[in-house]
Amino acid sequence: MNIIAITKKNQTLVNRATKVLVKYNELNNLRDIADGDENLREFKKLDRQCAAAFDKYEDICFQLPKREINQIEKILL
Repeated sequence: MNIIAITKKNQTLVNRATKVLVKYNELNNLRDIADGDENLREFKKLDRQCAAAFDKYEDICFQLPKREINQIEKILL
């Protein structure tokens, strides 16, 4: 998914944030499925991956202006 940044100089960070947030959402869906199946081992693995992906997203967002973050979250969430 491509989101056009409000400010061109932030386009690279917006692309990275978008990619990581999409990955987080996919992992979160898989984690929910594993939790429903009561597969504890798979759940813990996916939980660690979700945490790492979200931390990465937060690190990228720390470098972006608030308006760029709001635009990403408005479109993807």
